[in-house]
Amino acid sequence: MSNRHLFSSLEGLVPKALRGIVASNPRLNLDETNRVVFDPESPRNIVSIISGGGSGHEPAWAGYVGTNMLAAAVQGDVFASPSTKQILAAIDAVPSDKGTLLVITNYTGDCLHFGLAAEKTKAKGKACRMLTCGDDVSIGKKGGSLVGRRGLAGQIGVLKVLGAAAAEGASLDELYDLGTALNGQMVSIAATLDHCHVPGRTEHGALAENEVEIGTGPHNEPGYRKLSPAPSAEGLVKEILTYCLDEGDPERGYVKFQPGDETVLLVSNFGGMSNLELGGLVDELLKQLSRDWNMEPVRVYAGCLETSLNAPAFSVTVINISGVAASSSYSLDQIKAFLDTRTDTAWEAVAGSQNHVHRRRRADQLALPPVEVKKRVDDTRDLKIDPELLEKMLRGACEALISAEPDLTKWDTVMGDGDCGLTLKTGANALLSAIDSKQITARGSVVEVLTELEDIVESKMGGTLGGILGIFFVSLRTAVEENSDLAKTEGPVAVWSKSLATALHHLEQYTPAKVGDRTVMDTLIPFAETMQARQSFEDSVSAAVKGSEATKKLKPRLGRATYVGSVPEGRELPPDPGAWGAMVAIRGLLSAM
Repeated sequence: MSNRHLFSSLEGLVPKALRGIVASNPRLNLDETNRVVFDPESPRNIVSIISGGGSGHEPAWAGYVGTNMLAAAVQGDVFASPSTKQILAAIDAVPSDKGTLLVITNYTGDCLHFGLAAEKTKAKGKACRMLTCGDDVSIGKKGGSLVGRRGLAGQIGVLKVLGAAAAEGASLDELYDLGTALNGQMVSIAATLDHCHVPGRTEHGALAENEVEIGTGPHNEPGYRKLSPAPSAEGLVKEILTYCLDEGDPERGYVKFQPGDETVLLVSNFGGMSNLELGGLVDELLKQLSRDWNMEPVRVYAGCLETSLNAPAFSVTVINISGVAASSSYSLDQIKAFLDTRTDTAWEAVAGSQNHVHRRRRADQLALPPVEVKKRVDDTRDLKIDPELLEKMLRGACEALISAEPDLTKWDTVMGDGDCGLTLKTGANALLSAIDSKQITARGSVVEVLTELEDIVESKMGGTLGGILGIFFVSLRTAVEENSDLAKTEGPVAVWSKSLATALHHLEQYTPAKVGDRTVMDTLIPFAETMQARQSFEDSVSAAVKGSEATKKLKPRLGRATYVGSVPEGRELPPDPGAWGAMVAIRGLLSAM
C-alpha cells in the first residue's frame, strides 16, 4: 500500500475537504466549526434524517446530503466519532416539525455521542430517535452478542431508502421501523488486499505480499481471517458469498432467503481499487449469485459508496427486500420505488440511477455479437505456399514474439504506456490457436492467413500498434489478391515485392511516421522498400533488423514516447518496442525458412 499522499498531515484536512465538497454542490451549507454539512432548504414538514461518523469514508456522509436523502451530515476526525456538540449543531441546523432520525453505523463512539445527542434533543421536548445499523457477518453471533454486528456500507442503502420514504411523508416511527426492517435483512462482509494508510502516520498494519484478509473493518481493524496464499478472484468471491448467504452457518446465518425473494446488491470500493477491477468484481459476484445461489438482484449498485481512505479493498452487501417488505408496513414495490427515487447527491454519481422502467434481466443486457460470415478465398486470386513451410514460418514468428514480450513490455513501460508487448503477445497466441485448430495453413493459402491476421488484429489488438498493423494487413491482403497473377510469370517474390509496397503506401496515408521517427515504421519501411528494390527476403529482413536497431539512438517524434524527458547526449534508449516487435516477427518468419 502506498504511503504517499498529496497532504502529508491530517492537520486541517477535514474542514478543507468539507469546503471542497460543498463547493461542488452550491445549494448546501457548511458549519465549519462543527463540521456539519446541511441542506438549508430541508423541508420542516418531513422528518430530518441525519447521519455521520468519522471522516475518511467519503462520500459518506457529507456527500449524501441533499434532496430525498440526508438533511445533514456531521463529520468527526479521520476514523473518529464526531462529538455530541457537533451532532446537536447538525440537529439544530435542520429543524423539523416531524422530528429527527439519527442513522449511524454500529461503532461505540458513534453510539455514545449520537445517543447522548438524541437524549438531549428529547429532553428539550423535540422528537428524536436513533437507528443503529450493523450488517457485517464477519462478527459472529457469539462474538458480537454484546455489541452486535459492525456497520459496513450497507448503511448507505438504508439511508437511500429512508431518505426517499421521508420525502414521501413517512412519520418518525415509520422510518425507524422501516430502517430496522432493512437492517435485519442485510448481510455484508469486506475483503482487503492491504490496509489503508492514514496521512501523517508511519504504521498501517500492512498485509504480506501474497495475503488477503476477509472481514476487515473500514478503520484498519483486523479481519476475521487471513488467506495465504491469496485466492483467485473467483475463489475470494465464492468465500465471501458463502459467509453472507449460507443460512446453515450458526454464527453467520443472519438472513433467510426464500426462493423467489428479490434482493439488492451493493458493492463498495474502499477507495483503492481501480474501476476496471471493480467492474470485474461485480460481474463475478453476479455470475456466482446466479449459478450457486439462484439469485439475480433486482438492483445493483457499485462504486465508492463508503470508503476507507486509499484501501485496496471492498465490501459486498446483499439486502433481501422481499424480507423487508414482509417485516414492515411497506410493500416490495414501494421499497423499490424508494431505491429508484432520484437525488442530487453523490449517490447518483457513485451508485448510478436505476428504476423499473429501464431495469432488465442481466441475460438480456449481454447482447450477442452478429454472426460473422467467413470471407471466402478465391483460389484464382491467391498465393499458395507449401502448407508445412507456411505453418513453420508462422509458428517461428509467433514464438519469437512471445519470447520477446518481457523485454517489449519493459521498454514500453519506460517509453510509453506499457501495452506493446502484451498486445503483440495476444496476437501471437491467437494466431497459434488458429494454427492449432487447423483453421489456417492447411491449404497453404496466403490470403487465408492474412485474413485471419486481419480478424485477430481487429478483435484482439487495440492501441496505436493494433491500428497500424490492421491497416497494413488488410492492405497487404488486398494487394496480394490483386497481384497474384504475377506468381505465374515472375514468381512469388514479385508478388510480395509489389504487394508490400502497395500496403506500405496505403499505410502512409494514415500515419505521418517516417524512418527516423522512432516508430514501427522504422522496421516496416526498410523491409518493404528493400523487398521492392532487391526482391530478396533475406536482404529485406536484414534491413528490418538495422532499422529497429537504429531506434536506440533516435529521439521520439511521435506517440506517447515524445512526452519522455530529453535524453542526455550519447546515451542510448531502449529500442522502440513496436519497431523491435515487428522485426522479431519478420526475423522469426525467416528463421523457419
